[in-house]
Amino acid sequence: MREHVTVGVDGSAESRAAAHWAAREAALREVPLLLVHAVDWPLDPVLPGLGRQDADRWADQALTETAQELHRRHPHLEITTRCPTGRPAAALAAEAVDAGLLVLGSRGVGGLLGFLIGSVAMSTVVATDTPVVLVRVADEPDGPDADASAVTDVLVGVDIHQAGDRVLTFAFEEARRRNCRLRAVHGWKLPSAYAYAPFFDPDNERDIGRSVTRMVDDMLSPWRHEFPEVEVTLNVAMGSAGEQLVKASQEAGLVVVGRHLRRSPLGVHLGPVAHAVLHHAAAPVAVVAHS
Repeated sequence: MREHVTVGVDGSAESRAAAHWAAREAALREVPLLLVHAVDWPLDPVLPGLGRQDADRWADQALTETAQELHRRHPHLEITTRCPTGRPAAALAAEAVDAGLLVLGSRGVGGLLGFLIGSVAMSTVVATDTPVVLVRVADEPDGPDADASAVTDVLVGVDIHQAGDRVLTFAFEEARRRNCRLRAVHGWKLPSAYAYAPFFDPDNERDIGRSVTRMVDDMLSPWRHEFPEVEVTLNVAMGSAGEQLVKASQEAGLVVVGRHLRRSPLGVHLGPVAHAVLHHAAAPVAVVAHS
């Protein structure tokens, strides 16, 4: 299966929204779609009286119903299903190894509160090197909260202190597929020494802002040349990068952020920008691992 899109399916409204988003993405990429439902056995005791056969039958039903619904919407899309056994996060991460993208549902809690990230989604995000997109029910365009006229720009967080090649390449490719604008966002802070200065010259802030903007523009230059058809705008402002991305996400169709591959002594974790965007963005969020 060539660089397919994989999506986690469990019968919930969140996974339904994720499946529809993933189907549209697979159609854009012209690749197959794989629906995955992980059966965790033995099941949690909160489901008394449910046997293994019942669990398998329920999983098969969830996959079949979702596949049939997607086939009606996308009759030319190649759709397959898989039902591995194991902890959902580990099973989904394993299924994502040979995929170009993994899509998961996430429970939205409305407005700027954005996402409520469950343990499975969070564990899966940090367990795979494959890009992961988190989708809420409100992100499903056929849902009651959908706004068909919403702006569909792709938004990407740019860190001038990190290479982030995979993040930028992913964002530019997504903007090209959608034939939409790419908005590059960077937040910067004044050097800590300014906190001890007896006075502050506003001209210094403007000079630093212009310098940072040039650095961001220079960083994007190779991708501008590689993707000349993509319109790029810069949003460089003083303040938290996470806050800038969350604010701008209200007018975006997809937000792209990076996370470091390296591990800390406490294990893999998300950085503060990715963490803020995942919990508060008002659009689907793609997390792209990079060194």
